[in-house]
Amino acid sequence: MALTRPITLNKAFSCLNRSVQEEEMMATLVGSDFTCTGSKRRNRNTNIVTRFMSSKVIGTGFSRGTQLPGGLLQERDKHAKWHGIPVLLQKLYESSHPNSDLSHAHSFLKVLSSQLSMEAMSFVTEDRKSAQESTFPNTYTFDLFGGVDLLVEILMRPTLTMQKKMPKMNDDLVKDCLSVLYNCCICTEGVTKSLAARDDFVLFLFTLMTNKKTFLQTATLIEDILGVKKEMIQLEGIPNLSGLVQSFDQQQLANFCRILSVTISEPDIGNDDKHTLLAKNAQHKRNSSPSRAEVNQVTILSIPGFIERLCKLATRKVSEATGANFLQELEDWYTWLDNALVLDALMQMATEEAEQSSTESSDESSLATSPLRHRLPQSMKIVHEIMYKVEVLYVLCVLLMGRQRNQVHKMLAEFRLIPGLNNLFDKLIWRKYAASNHVVHGQNENCDCSPEISFKIQFLRLLQSFSDHHENKYLLLNNQELNELSAISMKANIPEVEALVNTDRSLVCDGKKGLLTRLLTVMKREPPDSSFRFWQARAVESFLRGATSYADQMFLLKRGLLEHILFCIIDSGCTSRDVLQSYFDLLGELMKFNIDAFKRFNKYVNTPEKFQAFLTQINSSLVDSNMLVRCIVLSLDRFENQTEDVKVMEVLSQCCLLSYVARVENRLSFLFRLVNIINVQTLTQENVSCLNTSLVILMLARRKAKLPPYLIALREKEYAEKYPGCLLNNFYNLLRFWQRHYLNKDKDSTCLENSSCIPFSYWKETVSVLLASDRTSQSAIVSYIDEPFVDLDRDLLED
Repeated sequence: MALTRPITLNKAFSCLNRSVQEEEMMATLVGSDFTCTGSKRRNRNTNIVTRFMSSKVIGTGFSRGTQLPGGLLQERDKHAKWHGIPVLLQKLYESSHPNSDLSHAHSFLKVLSSQLSMEAMSFVTEDRKSAQESTFPNTYTFDLFGGVDLLVEILMRPTLTMQKKMPKMNDDLVKDCLSVLYNCCICTEGVTKSLAARDDFVLFLFTLMTNKKTFLQTATLIEDILGVKKEMIQLEGIPNLSGLVQSFDQQQLANFCRILSVTISEPDIGNDDKHTLLAKNAQHKRNSSPSRAEVNQVTILSIPGFIERLCKLATRKVSEATGANFLQELEDWYTWLDNALVLDALMQMATEEAEQSSTESSDESSLATSPLRHRLPQSMKIVHEIMYKVEVLYVLCVLLMGRQRNQVHKMLAEFRLIPGLNNLFDKLIWRKYAASNHVVHGQNENCDCSPEISFKIQFLRLLQSFSDHHENKYLLLNNQELNELSAISMKANIPEVEALVNTDRSLVCDGKKGLLTRLLTVMKREPPDSSFRFWQARAVESFLRGATSYADQMFLLKRGLLEHILFCIIDSGCTSRDVLQSYFDLLGELMKFNIDAFKRFNKYVNTPEKFQAFLTQINSSLVDSNMLVRCIVLSLDRFENQTEDVKVMEVLSQCCLLSYVARVENRLSFLFRLVNIINVQTLTQENVSCLNTSLVILMLARRKAKLPPYLIALREKEYAEKYPGCLLNNFYNLLRFWQRHYLNKDKDSTCLENSSCIPFSYWKETVSVLLASDRTSQSAIVSYIDEPFVDLDRDLLED
């Protein structure tokens, strides 16, 4: 663990104070290397003790450790093992005054840089040592004696000139300054936060990105600083941001995406209590204006050609390496290449050496024949490309989920992002390896620290965001698959979905398979314990979400998706709650209102043992499975109203799942538990679905004029459990929250209406009926709570 950075120079002075007591020379030592303010630097014939005393009287004391006498620093260095860093810093300070050529200063900085870079490399490559073993005295000493502040001064000195044309600093000097600052950031705790607090310096760093020679060091330092900055930087404050971004080549733009990911993402609150919907709504009420992240998204989208270039980066092809060689090299190298700076530095070294060895060609063959080839495997270029595709996909994913979603969707479609990713799927995203049990950097292939694993997950997250409730989801198919959807609709004698009809066929996937079909193929091959199952299911589910499409469901049913899901839930032995939840949600969307899906379900779950295993999984966590329960209840209600359809009646009479949910006692059991496992204080985006599922059960009961029996059953349940008023009081408060939350959320209310096929007006009406204050109403909750047990928290939602 890195050492803690002090706030002041007190520690440095306390170290020296021991030297005052121990050595007689302290009483007479002259500060021969003292400096005064301004460009002129001269000697001081003042005793150091006198200087300390004087500073207390007149307030002008030491501002940096290098103002201490050189003789004292050298003498103390022997005991403190400072490795000459304070003396070198003193020389660096003396040789870096304004108007100097800084060549001497650079020579001192090079010596310092070599010392500090070794510690930084040790930090990157160390094997997770304990805090007691992890000490980095050189970077700590460098910062303690004002080295960090001095380098900031040197870097920003050109901005202080009165000349119209800013003087240019030596590129190598700038690179060394930035590298030393970064080394201090990663080795000494507090340095990064100190730099982040200087807004002028942070904005200044962006101006250094215009120079390709210093870009890499600048980008890496900015990324580190923004990661700890308390307030998110405003991109519109960066001078000439549009021109800066447009000047980047593809490599620089990929690096810049790492910085963007920090500036356009909402910061993680970190406290679970703050994630409750109650807290989020209160926060939104206090500050309804767009957040800085949202403003930054608008700023970056206004840059001409930005999204188009990201799409090209995301879909750019890379060289292929043979599976076995790649895996062996990756296993050998990735054990320590877990730091972006190291990998970038190696790639830069490779590029520079390749350029030196061949002035005629800069392709990969020149790198392969370079002596550096023995130190940098060729396949690391693939890893390098993958790492940047992760950042690009992340930026696109964030923009897809933002307020400018429709604008982003239009551009991603226009620039053929989805067809491009489809072409990369087999060759890069989900490559086939000869080795079946390859290890990347951990116990299995799903180790989160692997670039390839991160790439796959980010790809799946992008597909989820792209398909979710948007008509562009049909771009995930090819022309043949779109024709198949049309044929399904025609055979079922139902109209084609409008979004399908309006799909621009020139923007869909190429080849024999579309991206969705390719995803289904690898999904069914995934091992039972794979963490990819969760993200794969989420991506496919997003294709089905929104208004239910029979053709979409049948397209997936024909490819064996339902049987695969049931195998995973019942027979695979899967115990991951996240994976099971994702499969429950997907199964619900796949089966909703689809009589063919229920027929297939009954064919697969063909024994009492299988059905009981299925119910056990559902009942083990209703927070995870309630969306499936909701879909079954809604489907049952629709099927019961289709008495003239022979096929529906046949399945309705035979399907074990529909028969189970048709029994009132089972629906009541679901209702009891759904209301009991949540309350207003614990509602989150994850479990609010339990409240909506309970409402669906009651809305359907109200349609059939059977709402009072359900409320009576809730009351009887309370008394049976010896907690009169508990369930109904809680449910009342939940519904009050529901009113506040959904009546002000257009998007959420539309989702409720589309997914349930129940008009939102009926949702609102049912909630109002349940919350009525008339105790004579048989549909009002308050009528079923005896007076002594009424505990309606009237102030719960008040400001």
